[in-house]
Amino acid sequence: MGYAILMVEDEEGLLVTVGDRLVAEGYAFESAKNGNEGLAKALDGAHDLVILDVMLPGKDGFAVCRELRERGSMIPVLMLTARSQLEDKVAGLRLGADDYLCKPFEMPELLARIEALLRRAEASHHALDTAPRSKGPAGDLVVDLKRGIVVHQGAESALSAQEIKLLDYLYRHPDAIISREELLHSVWGYDPDITTRTIDVHVARLKQKLGDVNDVQRYIHTIRGIGYKFTPPD
Repeated sequence: MGYAILMVEDEEGLLVTVGDRLVAEGYAFESAKNGNEGLAKALDGAHDLVILDVMLPGKDGFAVCRELRERGSMIPVLMLTARSQLEDKVAGLRLGADDYLCKPFEMPELLARIEALLRRAEASHHALDTAPRSKGPAGDLVVDLKRGIVVHQGAESALSAQEIKLLDYLYRHPDAIISREELLHSVWGYDPDITTRTIDVHVARLKQKLGDVNDVQRYIHTIRGIGYKFTPPD
């Protein structure tokens, strides 16, 4: 397969079990046993996906995920934890995690989630290779997906990894009415704990960064009862 996976986990038995299975499946595997080491390895550009436990010595998984995204890393992150409360899942996803799996888990489910995240990441990377750097009317808006920034009226805003994926999908479907369900499936992938409300929250934040506020909708248009339509900047 050629993919390299980093697992940040302090439970030795789980590292051995997961590592042996991933190597048997054709993945390259590396591990880290604390948050600081895991963050350093995740930032070195040598891996394609991170399996990240929440409860870690040093930095916890939430802090590691937050710092990865703040530093501009878009590496797929699968949060792995014994916690099952909805609030913890939401917290991880809001920090930029791509998926969430609770312990104990079955190995086939872990493998399926890894495969799905890698497919989505590959498609996103391909699209970003040709991502536009668009300017809006009178030059008051610049969107640079490769750098992950939006500049509106001179004010620069960093895009989260999920916002980049969402905006990239919108760019690839200009002026089409896209339902919330389509965005949920195509951008977030299948996850029973993610709802269309998640879409609305992310779109609202993205609209604010683009300057679509106070009922001024130049780029992302809300189609009541259906979803959204995106008109790219000229």
